Amino acid sequence: MAGGATLAGADSAPATNLGSGIDTQYFDDSVRAQDDFYRHVNGKWLDETEIPADKGNYGSFVKLRDDTLEQLRIVIERLPQSKEAADPETRKIIDLYASFMDETLIESLDLKPLTAELAAIAAINNKSQIPGVIAHFERLGVGAPYRVDVHQDARDANLYVVDLVQGGLGMPDRDYYLDTGERLTKIRASYLQHVEAMLRLAAPDTVAAQQAGDILALETALAKVQWTKVENRDPVKTYNRVEFSQLPGLAPGYDWKAYLKDAGIAGRVDYLVISQPSYITGFNALLDSTPLPVWKSYFRWRLLSEFAPYLGKRFVDEDFAFYGTSLRGIAQNLPRWKRGVDLVDEAIGEALGKKYVASYFPPQSKARMDRLVQNLLAAYQADIDTLEWMGPETKQKAHDKLALFTAKIGYPDKWRDYSALRIVPGDLIGNVMRANEFEYQRNLNKLGQPIDRSEWVMRPQTVNAYYNPEKNEIVFPAAILQPPFFNVQADDAVNYGGIGAVIGHEISHGFDDQGSQYDGHGNLMNAPGWFTTADLQHFKARTQALVKQYSAYSPVPGFPINGELTLGENIADNSGLAIAYKAYQLSLGGATAPVIDGLTGVQRFFIGWAQVWRSKSRENDAILRIKSDPHSPPQVRGTVPEMNQEPFYDAFGVKDGDRMYLPPEQRVTLW
Repeated sequence: MAGGATLAGADSAPATNLGSGIDTQYFDDSVRAQDDFYRHVNGKWLDETEIPADKGNYGSFVKLRDDTLEQLRIVIERLPQSKEAADPETRKIIDLYASFMDETLIESLDLKPLTAELAAIAAINNKSQIPGVIAHFERLGVGAPYRVDVHQDARDANLYVVDLVQGGLGMPDRDYYLDTGERLTKIRASYLQHVEAMLRLAAPDTVAAQQAGDILALETALAKVQWTKVENRDPVKTYNRVEFSQLPGLAPGYDWKAYLKDAGIAGRVDYLVISQPSYITGFNALLDSTPLPVWKSYFRWRLLSEFAPYLGKRFVDEDFAFYGTSLRGIAQNLPRWKRGVDLVDEAIGEALGKKYVASYFPPQSKARMDRLVQNLLAAYQADIDTLEWMGPETKQKAHDKLALFTAKIGYPDKWRDYSALRIVPGDLIGNVMRANEFEYQRNLNKLGQPIDRSEWVMRPQTVNAYYNPEKNEIVFPAAILQPPFFNVQADDAVNYGGIGAVIGHEISHGFDDQGSQYDGHGNLMNAPGWFTTADLQHFKARTQALVKQYSAYSPVPGFPINGELTLGENIADNSGLAIAYKAYQLSLGGATAPVIDGLTGVQRFFIGWAQVWRSKSRENDAILRIKSDPHSPPQVRGTVPEMNQEPFYDAFGVKDGDRMYLPPEQRVTLW
């Protein structure tokens, strides 16, 4: 490694029969580690890798997702000839996938599967019917001006509640409607053309251009009254309990009684949590001021847009032309089999996951992950007592919360029951609708029931991980437990820099600017929560320094990172990496790590982190993520956290004058 430093005594470390897990073939030795660590570790990969034509970005996550799709395809396509084929649940997987892959039948049906829904929209003759339309659309999985979520009540972790959340836009974020910059103005023009084209495909004799203009104007008006993504990060501001009797005051004249009945909510609870009250009031005003024909055009558009991927080629191609090419810069659609696997994954994900785990998740991976998680939790417990910015009272509360953490690894202990889901051979649109309604009803049925703490919100085959503050749990699906995140054939150093830092990242969410507002049982608290007032101020000072640090980066010229939007994930990246390092040191038990591939254990640890984030993006895709994703772009995630870590400076000899150098007073440390 060019310019790399070794740790004292490392040259006498014992050998190991495990590999380094480091992709040394991608090192760019023309770039010093001390000047651009991310480029030094990943430079040759960045130079040699082409983003596939069907991708907006490509890197470790996407490659692993592609690998997993191949595994899922093998699982699905062997089922018709297997002994399991007669099993009712297995049959649903077979028939759903087959209904998507039967292009001849889909082309022959054209728009017929949506005939009844389109006729129902055409028959709307009064705005008083719109609450019922929205309720119906929610069951079908079609985006409407607002949506409902069923989850734990943030103020009472023992109850399920219904959240009402803003929605209804056809583009990813309100900025796509309101930003006057050249890039988003161009995308907005493409969107207008796309809406018009879709309406013409459905009904060639309509005044599609006028309708498309009306739809864009309506969505723009909705965008203007929506809350920003930064505002929506505040769990206290977005918790607004509204009794049914108070709803008319929020939206006068709106037929809440009809909506609650049609949505299946009436009789199950007697209050809603309104995430953005001013938006609901603004939507209601737009409902009054916007002519009924415009609303009918809007609902027709939303229906067509939602189901276009499951219609004939002309609809699929037009849908992709905007959402793939114009919006993200992608040249070609995914192969049909990948889209089919994705559908099965979404619709019957745990049934498919059960088979995936049996084929591709070895028990030793789960056992080794258990040890890693326990080491990370132990490192957090030890670290709390060393924090100079946190007082004794807050430290005790942090210990208490950490002691209540639950870790879920690989797959759920209890699999989801799909017996109520009806899949009909050859009825693709009907199958998608019924799958969406099954999921809607499954969630609705939770109301009034005890909290199911065994439930997962990701499938085992998902390449991701999450922290849920309402259950105070960290969850690591089986599919992420593969290289480069987790390599059972590699020495611990790279695994602590990869999946160890991911574990630390997810644990850190329990203590970031959002998670720290919940107690260990999942109840949302008002400021200062379990912090003392003084400690909360210390915490905010450090997090604001992190906001400033990340906001200085513009991965696409003119599109800087929003340090407020990405704050929680940036806290978790920095804290997770710091704690993973400490856990790695604990795992050594005082022994010196071996040198492998000429690299010390600490060097391999940090390289493990940087290689996880190797990624390339098309510009439009990068802009989309900057505008809508609470995570910083991968190249920033693979650069900034190291610059805040003292051991990184020691491991690579980073000094004043090097581009990776930050003066000690500018390094942000929380853990």
